[in-house]
Amino acid sequence: MPSPLRFETRAIHDGQAPDPTTGAVIPPIYQTSTYVQQAPGEHRGYDYSRTANPTRTALEQALASLEEAEYGLAFASGMAAITAVALLLSPGDHVVAPDDVYGGTHRLFVRVLQRYGIEATFVDMRQVPAVERAVRERTRLLFLETPTNPYLRILDIARLAEVGHAVGALVAVDNTFATPYGQQPLRLGADLVVHSTTKYLGGHSDVVGGAVLTARPDLYERLKFLQNAAGAVPGPLDCWLVLRGLRTLAVRMERHAHNAARVAQFLLEDPRVSRVFYPGLADHPGHELAARQMRCFGGMVSFVVRGGGADARRVATRTKLFLLAESLGGVESLIDHPASMTHASVAGTPLAVEEGLLRLSVGLEHADDLIADLEQALQP
Repeated sequence: MPSPLRFETRAIHDGQAPDPTTGAVIPPIYQTSTYVQQAPGEHRGYDYSRTANPTRTALEQALASLEEAEYGLAFASGMAAITAVALLLSPGDHVVAPDDVYGGTHRLFVRVLQRYGIEATFVDMRQVPAVERAVRERTRLLFLETPTNPYLRILDIARLAEVGHAVGALVAVDNTFATPYGQQPLRLGADLVVHSTTKYLGGHSDVVGGAVLTARPDLYERLKFLQNAAGAVPGPLDCWLVLRGLRTLAVRMERHAHNAARVAQFLLEDPRVSRVFYPGLADHPGHELAARQMRCFGGMVSFVVRGGGADARRVATRTKLFLLAESLGGVESLIDHPASMTHASVAGTPLAVEEGLLRLSVGLEHADDLIADLEQALQP
């Protein structure tokens, strides 16, 4: 049964009860690898920290609550979480994914999984008929990003879930950009939600982690086995840092979205910019769909510098507040040149990102200061 508590309350309390031994308000970091057993095979639910750790349990419970899932599993990175989902597949199975999926996800599907007989097709998943044409008899996974990375396209989760389920495929949604505050894919029919907890959930650019959430006990049992068997688990300090981030997720996302909207509007009106991608803009092709399936439009903005790659690279090196770095979702603003950074692995493929594109992770600084920074960086 869904909790009667609001999101903001659950983010602070679920999975995070005060320590029963000391009364500490903040749950402790269980920095241990192993646990005393009362007799061989008899323990208090924990025997070895690859299998389970109390700090990780707290994080998994908190994440499940925020995604309104029954089960949560934490991993050592977002890619470890996606890999666990991919390990649900068998040789001969087929995956459909967006044609502007994150470069690391594309690399996993093409350069790793194909070696084990798993094929992937990349299509414009905004076009549901294109997805219907792409599915095959052995399609077993529809892997969605929405908003996508880096073009911030919006996919119709509910309709794509129907397409996937009609052919017996699982539907997984990478919810990293939107966060569970902005969007809850399980409510819209998805079977699995994945996150890079490195990003908004941690929120402070000081931890690497991932997570998978589901409401299905059968998927949880299979993924729990894979989590333990493959061993790509986060340490207790990493889990504690993400728990800390969750407590302020709601207020941070509101500020991220407010600042991103201001920045996107500035860029839209700037003659030195040819295109702006932000689902909160009224002229964004996915604006109406985003307004229906998202609580807020998020903190990511992408834009194309008029003049192409050379000008984009110059802008990326001239910002002062927007730090030139990979990743996203921290309190500080970042600027990224996807073609040479986060999406360099798809260079020379049909998924290559145009050289003039820059991606912004809009942080929590004052919006006027961020706009001024972009204004000076765009100067010829």
